Amino acid sequence: MWLFVVEKKTKENMKNLVAFLTLCIISQVVLAEVKLPAIFSDNMILQQQMDAPIWGWADVGETVNITTSWDDKTYETKANKEGEWSVKVSTPEAGGPYNIIISDGQSVSLENVLIGEVWLCSGQSNMEMPLKGFPAQPVPGGNEEIVNSKHSDIRLITVPRKSTVEVNKDFEGQWEEAKPSTTSNFSATAWFFGTQIQRVLDVPVGLIHVSYGGSNIEAWMSEAMLEDFKDEIKIPQKQDDIDVPNRTATALFSGMLSPVLGYGIKGAIWYQGESNNGRPDQYENLMVTMVREWRKVWGQGEFPFYYCQIAPFNYGMFNPNEVIEKNNSAYLRDAQRKAVKRIPNSGMAVLMDIGEKDNIHPADKQAGGHRLAYLALAKTYGVEGFEYTSPEFKAMEIKGSTVIVAFDHVPNGITSYGKEVTSFEIAGEDKKFYPATAVMRRKSVMLSSPQVEKPVAIRYAFKDFTVGEIFSTGGLPLSSFRTDDW
Repeated sequence: MWLFVVEKKTKENMKNLVAFLTLCIISQVVLAEVKLPAIFSDNMILQQQMDAPIWGWADVGETVNITTSWDDKTYETKANKEGEWSVKVSTPEAGGPYNIIISDGQSVSLENVLIGEVWLCSGQSNMEMPLKGFPAQPVPGGNEEIVNSKHSDIRLITVPRKSTVEVNKDFEGQWEEAKPSTTSNFSATAWFFGTQIQRVLDVPVGLIHVSYGGSNIEAWMSEAMLEDFKDEIKIPQKQDDIDVPNRTATALFSGMLSPVLGYGIKGAIWYQGESNNGRPDQYENLMVTMVREWRKVWGQGEFPFYYCQIAPFNYGMFNPNEVIEKNNSAYLRDAQRKAVKRIPNSGMAVLMDIGEKDNIHPADKQAGGHRLAYLALAKTYGVEGFEYTSPEFKAMEIKGSTVIVAFDHVPNGITSYGKEVTSFEIAGEDKKFYPATAVMRRKSVMLSSPQVEKPVAIRYAFKDFTVGEIFSTGGLPLSSFRTDDW
């Protein structure tokens, strides 16, 4: 009887031992399986003809092999002491689909991978506004655009909202093929930009959407990037320091941008500035710094950076009891106009004609998206034969009481489409501006005012809300501007 009990217990112990060892083996396999961040998934697009970074996690010291099907080449790397690994793979000309196999003994396969043009799309609510529109704020033609959006050569991914002090290395999401169920909630501005690029170039296009409504520019910058602004801008040191998730410095850089930072891109588009209204002088310097530092940390040189100038809007509605001159959004628009001169390989899409007095989200997202695409097609891809840059103030010549204003980027002249131009103002030495009479010429405008005998400065459309009146013959509006610094 005793022997029977021992034998029985021995068998039970052996079963338990086998189960334990099996769990250990399974655990080792799970631990050893290579892990990829969400930015690397099925359906993704890698930037063509570059050494495209791929990274992830594995056991410390583990060897990781990456095999690309377009050339059957295998790259080898090792996970560092934090279990992180990275490698750069050489991508061919646009094409696909391909697959990528990543293995440290256990394989992960990325399927339906395309090679093409990849763009980062970032900013605040006007970049975030989806094709289906915001509640009670439609995007004209958005529903039809969604219905017809099935396109296997356009791939989309959105980083969800997240505000953190600690650097976030991953997010929930994945690359998707364009189709109604995925485009409906995708950025309208980014969509119109990407589809225009794809139609003209006829290559796959990938769009990485990283935006947060109401965010200010310093939220998209790291602490190191804000070093020159530390006396002006408070930097959070712990999570509890984040008072407003979308307006706390560094919080969106850490929470949303960091997980995609370094992914191979062709360039970036940006639509932001509304939340920095009232701080135009600071904004110009912040924007120049942000672009310079983004390029440094991305490690891909001076990639193209194109952005939308904010549209006219009645910002006074937010603070009706305060009269602060520089709350006039024309000053912020002017900061953006000046910044483009200081940012290499950049361009600005002017939106003077689509603003809405009582809606900070202009419905016409196609205009912004297409104008950004025009800049990219001409300046980045070398497409010729069309107008892509708005008319720009060049110089003024004073002849007695008359001012002659000349413009750049008007190869075929300017037009007001037959309407009277009333948005110019003239000031003399007393610094008081008066409405000017404008006489349109082919590539210039003649200004005068009976109240100003000796003109010193001029302004155009320099109002919080106004509607652009002057365009190139290609339909691109002239930006508001001023010649004074008062």
